[in-house]
Amino acid sequence: MRAFRIVDKVRYMKAETSVPVNEIIAARRSPRSFDESASINDNDLLGILEAARWAPSAFNGQPWRFIVGKRGDEHFAQILSSLVPFNQSWAERASALILVAAKTVKNDGTIHADYQFDCGLAVGQLVIETHHRGLIAHQMTGFDKEVAQRELSIPAELVPVVVIAIGTV
Repeated sequence: MRAFRIVDKVRYMKAETSVPVNEIIAARRSPRSFDESASINDNDLLGILEAARWAPSAFNGQPWRFIVGKRGDEHFAQILSSLVPFNQSWAERASALILVAAKTVKNDGTIHADYQFDCGLAVGQLVIETHHRGLIAHQMTGFDKEVAQRELSIPAELVPVVVIAIGTV
């Protein structure tokens, strides 16, 4: 029998796991139906980013960089413009968009072959913290990295990796 939990009047079905796991993990979903009237407060946004900042990384290199836009500001519009049309159609209602970019070269000048793995760990922690705060996160790779690089003036030493929409349903 599946268990349900209610978060902000939305019924989430808990995953049927072979052994019990943290409830946040079992109930996490990535819906595309955001409440366009909802906003995210700075404390929640900073807490979400802080959780990502403390993710483990190879040699503690922390190659991730976050570009954050709240709905209505310039960064939000720039990140949104880089999304493919389908993702734009629903992500425009998110409270925030976060673009994750990464350093592909270590501080010593060598190639950082594992930067995507490290970014994935950071995004994983970001997503768990988002859901812990009663919000939802939806990750997207459906975006034009060149548009993002240009629109956000991302330095050449950084590579766009993923965009995350955050909000409520």
